[in-house]
Formats: sequence, C-alpha cells, structure tokens
Amino acid sequence: MFKKAITILMALCLLAGCAGCTSAPASSTASDAPQTDAAAQADTVTITDLYGRQVTLPREIKSIVCTGAGALRMICYAQAQDLVIGAEDSDKTQTIKRGYNYVNNAIFKELPSIGKGGGRGYTAYEEEIISLQPDVIFSAYNSEALEELASKTGIPVVAITYDTGMFDEKLFQSLELIGQLLDKQERCTQLIDALKDAQQDLSARTQDIADADKPTAYSGAVTFSGGHGFEGTYANFPPFTAIGAKNVVDETGQDGSLQIDLEKVLVWDPEVIFLDPGNMDLVNEQYDKNPTYFQSLQAVKNGEVYSMISYNNYTTNVELAVADAYYAGKVMFPEQFADIDIEKKADELFELFLGKPIYSDMQAAGLSFGKITIGE
Repeated sequence: MFKKAITILMALCLLAGCAGCTSAPASSTASDAPQTDAAAQADTVTITDLYGRQVTLPREIKSIVCTGAGALRMICYAQAQDLVIGAEDSDKTQTIKRGYNYVNNAIFKELPSIGKGGGRGYTAYEEEIISLQPDVIFSAYNSEALEELASKTGIPVVAITYDTGMFDEKLFQSLELIGQLLDKQERCTQLIDALKDAQQDLSARTQDIADADKPTAYSGAVTFSGGHGFEGTYANFPPFTAIGAKNVVDETGQDGSLQIDLEKVLVWDPEVIFLDPGNMDLVNEQYDKNPTYFQSLQAVKNGEVYSMISYNNYTTNVELAVADAYYAGKVMFPEQFADIDIEKKADELFELFLGKPIYSDMQAAGLSFGKITIGE
C-alpha cells in the first residue's frame, strides 16, 4: 500500500513538472503579443474625418501633401506649410487671387508636382505621391475621388473640406482636425475664435436696422467656375448675409452662384451695386454694346457702384470674404461701420490668416475696394 502511494505521488510530480515545461513558452508568447500590439497602437491614431471615415494614421506626422480645392489653404492657415512635400500644379504658379498661394509660393514652386489641381474631382498624380511617401494626404476631393486616391496610393487620406461661406461649421471642424493631427491646436483655435468674433461683430452692427431702412443691393460680375459679366451673381451672398443686407437676388429663392436675366436686374433696380474688379473687362464690353441698359439703373445714375473683390479662387479665400463683408457694411451702413478703415481691416485679416499684410499688393494688381465707373 505504501509503495502504491509513493508511485502515485511520483506520477503526480512528473505530470506537474511536464505541465510547467509546456506552460512557460505559452506564457512568454502571450506576453509578447500584447507588447507588439501596444507598440503599434502607440505609433498610430485612428480619427474620424470630415466625411465620417475612420482613418488610421501615424501619431507623429512629419510630411504631408494636399489635394483638392481649399485643402492646402487650410494647412497654410494652420501654419503647417513646412510639412508639405509636394504641391498641385495649380499652386505652383503664384497668383495674388489666392492669398495663401501668393504668400507661400516661394515654397510651393520648388516642390514636386503631385496633381493637376483645380477642383474637387480626381486630378492626382498617384505615382508621384507614392514616390514621395508622405505620412498623410489631406484632401478636399469629393468622397468618390478621395476613396480612389486612398486605394491607389495606400497612404492614409484625411478628408477636410468647407463650403463657400466664411463662417462655416465644416471649416471649423476641418481646422480643429488639422490642429489635432499636426499639433497646431492653439493656432487653429485662434482662427476659429477670430472668425466667430467677426461673425458676431458683423451681425451685431446691423441687427437693429429695420429691413425697410436697408438699401437694396446686387453683386454682379461674380467669379464662379471662371469670370462672368454683369449677369453673374449670387443668392444668399455670404458677405451680404453676414451683415443682414437686402440682396435682390434672394427673391429668386435660389442659393449660391447663378446667372440672372439682365432684365430682371432692371426690374429690381437695386440701390447699390457691387462688381468684381477682376471681371470689369467683361462688364465694360457689355456696356459698350448696350450703354442705355446700364444708364437706366439708379445705382449707376447715382454713383453707387462699388468694387467687391472676388474671394472665390479654388474655393473661398476666407480672409478676403470677411474683408468683403466689412466693406459691404461700410458702404451700405456707414454709420454702423464708421470705425472701420477698410484697408487696415483687410490687412489685419490678411496678417492673421496669411502671416502677411498684402492689401497694397492687391491694389497694385487692380484688386481694391472703392467706387467703380462702368464703361471706363
């Protein structure tokens, strides 16, 4: 009996020893896997972009490229242009009609080309982007083109976008996301706060004026998908909306850019007219063909025709759109905007968003605020 007990005890010890030998490697393997996963997770972050897409990208971003209308502009607003390692063709040539481009073109013109640019559709040169291997692509493409870009390059693509206004929730969300990903939270918060302050200021200046006491206004020769003559206009025109102005085109019930029947403008006969100085050649051609039409408008007869510098170039130049709103307010509501020196205000906005006051450069290029005489 005693021998049997000893035998059983020895067998149990042997089993325990074998179990210990087999469990040790298993324990080691199990502990290694979480460490590997944890290391990978520490190097990446998953975010939700402006299209609601889940995107996993490096936690530390050292290089980027931008595609689509407004993407590079927002990166420049965030003061992150030093991370950009490639530029679209449309931004490699300097133009003062895009403030971010004008100020930063010395950087952009030397960068490799990563796409044609010019809209929200697919214009990327994916092979060039792949060869550059940026950590992230910030894109304002439409959702279909954006997915194509992600699929073809295998590089994380983050959607950032905004609408055509200047006080746009999508713009605020895009800046917040850029700030989070590129460690520019303080800068982006500064811009968002400044825009919200401007929105409140513009609205407050005219909120106590009855509609009956507001002049009727028309904005013509507006730039959208290229230049337009007097018929090119905008319903719910953001600079007008910001100050509660009476835009005669709002009567159409439409929204955004459109071409209006010139006879309709004659019927409306607005008290104040604003025109894009960049398209005055088109308006003057129309004047030469039919001067009687223009001379029949009360705004023309009364000398109430003013410039409205186009803010739409590869979507909205936000800083210029805000300046336009202040200028429209100064023209139509001089008492409420008496403290505004429009040239100083414009340069304040340019310096805030672009890092440089450029109003004098715009003046030299024929883009300035002031009265206009049609036909000259």
